[in-house]
Amino acid sequence: MEETEGRYINPYTDYGFKYLFGTEPNKEFTLAFVNEMLRGKEVIKSLTLIPSEQLGDTKEDRRAVFDVYAETERGEKIIIEMQKADQQYFKDRSVYYSSFPIRSQGEKGKWKFGLKAVYTIGILDFVFDEDKDDEEYYHHEVKLMDVKKKTVFYNNLTYIYLEMPKFKKTEDELETLFDKWLYALKNLPQLLERPAALQERIFKKFFDVAQTANLSKEEYAKYCESEKIYHDLDGAFRTASQKGFTRGVMKGHAEGHAEGLAEGLTKGRAEGLAEGLTKGLAKGLTKGRDERNLEIARKMKSRGMSFDEIAEMTDLTVDEIEKL
Repeated sequence: MEETEGRYINPYTDYGFKYLFGTEPNKEFTLAFVNEMLRGKEVIKSLTLIPSEQLGDTKEDRRAVFDVYAETERGEKIIIEMQKADQQYFKDRSVYYSSFPIRSQGEKGKWKFGLKAVYTIGILDFVFDEDKDDEEYYHHEVKLMDVKKKTVFYNNLTYIYLEMPKFKKTEDELETLFDKWLYALKNLPQLLERPAALQERIFKKFFDVAQTANLSKEEYAKYCESEKIYHDLDGAFRTASQKGFTRGVMKGHAEGHAEGLAEGLTKGRAEGLAEGLTKGLAKGLTKGRDERNLEIARKMKSRGMSFDEIAEMTDLTVDEIEKL
């Protein structure tokens, strides 16, 4: 069994996150965290953890497996997801997952369709492409909106996304409990002791529970395996992103450039070149992402992960994964 180096559990690992926020003994952390993420809303007094695997209406339907799934005392449903890497259809997947707690509220017979609120909280270890240049905008709260009026059209469906790489506040800059939770999650694996700024009772207990020394031998073994997978995938993401992006952009750029030159003979060299460069970059990005997903899928498959899990993380089909 490979030793972990950190004093505290890495919440970016699958086992670590579920241990800290998805187990009955630690659900007070989940409650405190959710209340801060939903700041401004009515305080949630209690949470009940729900089995994280949700099945479709039939055996053939696709299932959903949440990192943490909970219900409030008012019947509101809360999904919490720790997302390591960007996916081509991440937003689609997020919306699709939110449909499970919506459909679960349906009642047989006469029913007036009164729905309880559903919240999806995504802790992202990546940034959205469209917001990558805005370093200050890392806390997204998304609702259904009336486009013309610029007002919330439906208030019972909320998506909260936290772009963690953009959160760069130092300990001295922490002001709110919201800041402190983000700081704790982002820096926990590197910390040697609880920061002085996190003196609240909930953090004292959180840092005590998060010590790897408190894990049983069985828990520690599972955590070590989860951390190894995390580091393997992290390396695969980085390598595949770099290699795939570089090869893809160069090849796509060349193809698009050639295409642009050909069109430029009839449209005008300047216009053709500009269009070729644009097409080349678009092709390069697509090829780079596809190659990255294939390399990551091979790594995950070698680690014995299920095809369904690999498909969700890479956007490949089960048939494509079987052929790797």
